[in-house]
Amino acid sequence: MPKRDLPERTFEFARRIVKLWPTAGRESGCQPEPAGQLLRSGTSVGSNAEEAQAGQSRADFISKISIACKKARETQY
Repeated sequence: MPKRDLPERTFEFARRIVKLWPTAGRESGCQPEPAGQLLRSGTSVGSNAEEAQAGQSRADFISKISIACKKARETQY
């Protein structure tokens, strides 16, 4: 897989989460709320990374990209 920039990779990640979401609850037997949380955290990775790209300072960028990383870990869990 060729190396892509962060916005492309996080968009693709969100797209895959949205595609997975309708079956997430049925296949794993989880209730609608955990599947909804998967959708929320998985799609917020990219939006937080986009926010970081527009950070007003280095500290702002670091703060926002850290949130994106936290959401990625939450989605993985």
